[in-house]
Amino acid sequence: MLSFQKYLSIAAIFLLLFSCQNESDDQDNTAQGTITNASPLTSYLQRVAMVQTVQDNIIDGSTYCTIKFPYTVTVNNTQIAINSAADYQKVIDNINASNYDDDIVKIDFPVTMVYYNYIEKLIPNEADFDTLIDYWNQYPDLLSKINGLNINYPITINIYNSANQIGSSQTIISDQAFFNFIKNLNASQYISLKYPISIVDYHGQTKAVNTNLDFENAIKYAIDYCPENNIVTLNLNEVITKGSWQIPYYFADSDKTSSYSGYSFVFKSDNSVTATKAGISETGQWESTVQNNVRELKLNFSSELLSKLNKSWKLFEFNNSQIRLRDVNNSTNYLYFEKQ
Repeated sequence: MLSFQKYLSIAAIFLLLFSCQNESDDQDNTAQGTITNASPLTSYLQRVAMVQTVQDNIIDGSTYCTIKFPYTVTVNNTQIAINSAADYQKVIDNINASNYDDDIVKIDFPVTMVYYNYIEKLIPNEADFDTLIDYWNQYPDLLSKINGLNINYPITINIYNSANQIGSSQTIISDQAFFNFIKNLNASQYISLKYPISIVDYHGQTKAVNTNLDFENAIKYAIDYCPENNIVTLNLNEVITKGSWQIPYYFADSDKTSSYSGYSFVFKSDNSVTATKAGISETGQWESTVQNNVRELKLNFSSELLSKLNKSWKLFEFNNSQIRLRDVNNSTNYLYFEKQ
């Protein structure tokens, strides 16, 4: 694991490599910080670039895959050609046309399914389709695509490989290319997005993001307010008090996750939280409040190690098995909990 000082040294080399551009280019490429394949922003960006899958849920019932155009379905004895996303409305209109029919959507097979990660699979019949959907339904808490934010391509990414000390840049022209670029990043690669980057929010408004924090905040806005990201309504207090949790990621100026390896956290409804490692337990307090329309989770431990978690953490996102928190002050820190 890299020390913070070594990380800064690598980042400095990286920035130096890309400082030899012409003056006008420098004005557009002010360094906004490097990220790696382990950085939270990297995973959020990959989820922005995933395949859009939620729009046809009324047909396939899964947010992890979609049916490739063109294909046909039969609804209430009416055959409907699905040639684009606009045709989903025809299915909805047919279902809503009467309260006295069965509203069963029958897919005309074979069809090609496209998974959230761009992998395609030919599905020859209904039995294979049902098996596929049953498979995805086993994983209801995967952190799926972040809808409501579209990137206007092309974008440019600067890359520094610490293994061979080589710098390069790459132009990304599509969501699929961006997804695969992030998928193929290795631990020795440090990347820097070239800003400004143009995005379109879920209101259809075009905006410019100029820093990593800008991008992360835009993603947070989409998670909170785009209806397609909030299909299931959950209550944080109910989720956190079920089962035990571990810390898969803790970043406070540098990655300090290993310091909390082996800890198990149990949050109780009386606002106590017990952290246990190797049979030794410490009890602290937790509190969940809403401040300025933002959900916060406040922790309070007394020991030297666990007290480092004592912050009013802002909730970034959560589901039944993952809770992601951050703290934005002079720097951005992250604390993740994962169900054991």
